[in-house]
Amino acid sequence: MFALTNGLARRGQLTEEQERFRRSNNDWFDANFANPADVDPTVYDHELNPGATAWFKMSARHLIERVEGYRQLLRAHGIVCVEARSLDPGRVIYEDKHQVVVVPTARPGRPG
Repeated sequence: MFALTNGLARRGQLTEEQERFRRSNNDWFDANFANPADVDPTVYDHELNPGATAWFKMSARHLIERVEGYRQLLRAHGIVCVEARSLDPGRVIYEDKHQVVVVPTARPGRPG
């Protein structure tokens, strides 16, 4: 959701109110949890870790709850995001107390 929202901002597609929301909430997230790419610059490298995706841990409810505003913003731009949960989202390539970044594992009917 962060990448999608930031992409809209880079393309100048956010309203002033949406940009204020994005900036203040991005600042809050930056101050309250680690960006995996700052810890390991290769974590989202498309060749090393194709399809790498960040997942919040269920114990990070305080972070998950703050995501609703991003979902509403994206929905206003025709982008629907749904909450997904998994006991096995893929091969873990980064982990901290709030999140994991995984490379999806290949499964029948699922690319990866």
